[in-house]
Order: sequence, then C-alpha cells, then structure tokens
Amino acid sequence: MQATARLKFLMMSPRKVRRVITLVKGKSVEEALSILKFTNKAAALPLAKTIKSATANALSIEGTSRIKAEDLAIASIFVDEGPRAKRIQFRAMGRAYRYKKRFAHLTVVVEGEPKAEEPTKKMSKKAAAEEETKAVEQKTTKKAGKAKAEKEKAKPKVKAKAKAKPKAAVVKKVVEKKTTTKDDAKTLAKEEEK
Repeated sequence: MQATARLKFLMMSPRKVRRVITLVKGKSVEEALSILKFTNKAAALPLAKTIKSATANALSIEGTSRIKAEDLAIASIFVDEGPRAKRIQFRAMGRAYRYKKRFAHLTVVVEGEPKAEEPTKKMSKKAAAEEETKAVEQKTTKKAGKAKAEKEKAKPKVKAKAKAKPKAAVVKKVVEKKTTTKDDAKTLAKEEEK
C-alpha cells in the first residue's frame, strides 16, 4: 500500500533540497524524521512536514487498525524543478543585474504492508450487557478481596489461646439465655392451655 504527499512551489532550489533527501532515502518514517530533526539545513523542515503528511495520508487510507506509523517506510522521494522567478538587483551607474529565484516541487511516497483485521464478534445487546455486568462483578470482587486482605494485614496479631477463651464463654452465655427464654415460653404456653 502506497500513499503520496506533494509540496509544490517550495521556495528553495532543487539542488539544495536534494542534498537533504539523500540522508533519508529508503529509511523508515520514524528514522527519517529523527534524522531530519537534527539536520542543520533549511530544507529539513519542509521535508519533514511532507513526510508527516504522507504518513497521515497512508493512515487515513488504510485506517489505524490495519496499519501503524511505525510500519511505514519511504519508498521514493524526489524533487522536481519548479518555475523560476526572474528578478533584478540594482547596481552602480544605472545597471541592473538579473538573477532567478528557483522553486521546487517535492514528492514523497510512503509504503507499508497493512495487517489483516481481526474479525470482531457480533453479539446481541443482551449478550453485550451480560458481558459488561460480568466484568463489573469481577472488578468489585477483586477489590473486596484486596480490601479484606489489607484489613487482615493491618490488624495486630493476638495470641490464639487468649482469643478463644472469651469467645467460648460468650457463646455459652448466649446459648443459655436462648434456652431459658425458649423454656419459659413453652412453660407459659402449657400453663395457658390448662
């Protein structure tokens, strides 16, 4: 898959641009942009912009799900000569020296191999809602488990024997109270029947 970007009427001579192009020809897009970032030439900035534009064109054609910017490389890059603007420079004794301002047309072609998209599951609204609720429940149970573990770690450790005795005594008292109240209720019921 290829994508192109063109920069027309760049106000720079093609010869100056070609010197910078040789640095990035055939490189990957990331590598080319990093080289241009530290290149001390005037043509580096417009060249970097054009490469970024070609990359964006490739991503818009294929889509970001199928191709990434890291997968792209510069297939071809070239400069054509544009029109020349004729200008004059005034000199001494009424003379005028002529000179030409050169323009350039820059073309960048970027290519990369798109990956096949993974087929997505088509599911009903009910199934999607069920999956969401399951995910939420799993998250909450994980959080609750973590909270319990943290509480247990935070509690001071007490000897097991000392803890067991008071609990047993409390349980016996509670059981005795319950049995007496039940017995009292039974005896009251029997007396009322007689």
